[in-house]
Amino acid sequence: MTDESIDFEGIEEQSLKAFAEKAYLDYSMYVILDRALPHVGDGLKPVQRRIVYAMSELGLSATAKHKKSARTVGDVIGKFHPHGDSACYEAMVIMAQPFTYRYPLVDGQGNWGSADDPKSFAAMRYTESRLTPYAKILLAELGQGTADWVPNFDGTLNEPEILPARLPNVLLNGGTGIAVGMSTDIPPHNLREVASACVRLLEDPDADVGDLLEHIQGPDFPTEAEIITPRDELAEIYRKGGGPVRMRARYAVEGGEVVVHALPYQVSGAKVLEQIAGQMQARKLPMVTDLRDESDHESPTRLVITPRSNRVDIEQLMAHLFATTDLEKSYRVNFNVIGLDGRPGVRDLRTLLSDWLEFRTRTVRRRLAHRLDKVEKRLHVLEGLLVAYLNVDEVIAIIREEDEPKPVLMQRFGLTDTQAESILELKLRHLARLEEMKIRGEQDELEDERKRLTDILGSKHRLRALIRDELLEDAETYGDERRSPLVSRAPARALEAADLVPSEPVTVVLSNKGWARTAKGHEIDPEGLNYKAGDGYRAHARGRSNQPAVFLDSQGRAYNVPAHTLPSARSQGEPLTGRFNPPAGASFEQVLLGEDPEQYQVLATSAGFGFITRLANLHTRNRSGKAVLTVPGGARILPPVAVTDPETQRLAVATSQGYLLVLEVADLPELNRGKGNKLIGIPPKEWKAGNESVVAMTLLNPGETLTVYSGRQKMSLAGADLEAFAGERGRRGKPLPRGFRRIKQLVAGE
Repeated sequence: MTDESIDFEGIEEQSLKAFAEKAYLDYSMYVILDRALPHVGDGLKPVQRRIVYAMSELGLSATAKHKKSARTVGDVIGKFHPHGDSACYEAMVIMAQPFTYRYPLVDGQGNWGSADDPKSFAAMRYTESRLTPYAKILLAELGQGTADWVPNFDGTLNEPEILPARLPNVLLNGGTGIAVGMSTDIPPHNLREVASACVRLLEDPDADVGDLLEHIQGPDFPTEAEIITPRDELAEIYRKGGGPVRMRARYAVEGGEVVVHALPYQVSGAKVLEQIAGQMQARKLPMVTDLRDESDHESPTRLVITPRSNRVDIEQLMAHLFATTDLEKSYRVNFNVIGLDGRPGVRDLRTLLSDWLEFRTRTVRRRLAHRLDKVEKRLHVLEGLLVAYLNVDEVIAIIREEDEPKPVLMQRFGLTDTQAESILELKLRHLARLEEMKIRGEQDELEDERKRLTDILGSKHRLRALIRDELLEDAETYGDERRSPLVSRAPARALEAADLVPSEPVTVVLSNKGWARTAKGHEIDPEGLNYKAGDGYRAHARGRSNQPAVFLDSQGRAYNVPAHTLPSARSQGEPLTGRFNPPAGASFEQVLLGEDPEQYQVLATSAGFGFITRLANLHTRNRSGKAVLTVPGGARILPPVAVTDPETQRLAVATSQGYLLVLEVADLPELNRGKGNKLIGIPPKEWKAGNESVVAMTLLNPGETLTVYSGRQKMSLAGADLEAFAGERGRRGKPLPRGFRRIKQLVAGE
């Protein structure tokens, strides 16, 4: 076939760009309007609406017997919703789960999933279902002229476009959905609170969001976990139509154990335990020793956390778990619904309730008008029947004698076609005298009803009063107490790495060759440990396992490492050069531990220079260390001394030539780094030549005794004897008696 033989007449030509844009736009609008977003009127998506309607058509009311769910799903997808059966069944399951829906629409029998695993429900061939009593608020007025009916997908049946909800289900059960370019996340709310807010808006149309929040405290999830979002933030969410809401699990302390008895919305207890167990296995939660799930039918949520001891701060532990697990969770709120104009949009609380009240007002008007029409038609029929009873003999004669009695009756008694037809359909048993009295009684009742309906339809005030009374009646019938309490809580904070380490007494030991290790307890003899061949003891420091160990090298640089990460003293430790990058030729000389970053330390060199500095100045994360103390050539670093009270303590300094000086700590300069000032007056040529250096120093509290160890001898100085060595900083000091000048150690307090 040649190109000339193809006839393009009548075929529309369109650019690929225009076609793709239109096709995608059509698809987008379909997803938005017919799949993902709920309608403000009944708060349902199409699939949910069709499930509820199909169940009502099957006669599955709250008082009916349960039927197989497969029967319902088959009707839904076969008559109204031509999509996958699994997706349809899952939508049905969600409406039946009391831990997902605040006010379930489906009453399920069988396995419909659990809070731990909502997807664990049985197949639809195994489960049975019917509607809940609450579903009546969506269906009760369906056959009363309140809904617009549209053809189903193949045009063989009609289905309601929107169900005539008697309550704002869009807020009560909420819903989530992802469309094209937009989504919705509406949290559930308490029925009584929402009904009260609707009544307030009916009585005061000028009420703003702040007024409505006097009735609606906030979302009300189907869980007893706490909503910890502050009230002012909740108010902002309702004003803007969106924002975050945070929920936190509730717990109690029973016998020293933490028992979690309420989890945030849609949080799995099994997943929470898995998250906590993961931290325990990673040794990031040493204060917890055991986890148990004791949940059962009587206690659907009961997670037990066992602390290591009664010294564990429970509030601090739970704050850490709130910050690092799903025990605290944030939920996105976005009041995006399809409005009465058929367009999606984000609405604030007042607009949302106003739209629903407008929908409800239209529905009630249609219901009343429908009923009024039926009343007037019945009165019209009764009027004809009454004529027949008053002329019963003549009516019977006409019916017996005439071939076409209807036109004769209409002409003889002035009846309409409807009235004549109703007379002809009467049974003989209804021609009794008693029936006339019943007709007159029914006429009187219907006349009263017509007057009442006419009055309501003609008065906005009476119409609002009727809507208000029905709202309050339904709230009393289906309402319940709030389940999710609103509690103001401080933000959760995860523990620092140091806080997660158990605080146990340890001794950090440093060897001559720069190997470090940690021994448990303070009673260990550091010099008695085993060392590698050619190595030996250099220094040690006592503290707690959750404190950082600070090492000082021969060039005055400081390095940090968590004490608990060092190898056990049972081994020979590990070289610090594997953790740090010290300058060439530098060796590790000293180690110290301390908890308070503001604690003062005396840093000094054997040349007799020193200063005090805060422990925080020695902390660094740099593997190359931090320059702190300037070490003169030929000098070495002395063991740091912790200062507890710089205003009252004194520092005793002794030299290798037997000179001793007791000076005021307050006279020492406070520096972040540097060489410091002269502590004791050693002649420069002496320490430079290596003839004299500082060999020991210690701190003295008021009234303490100073013990000088020299060889195997010791001498105690107190009172006037000690004061004889007191002097200003930088002085030469006084020589100790002969025999005590080869000083080995100074000890305070003995």
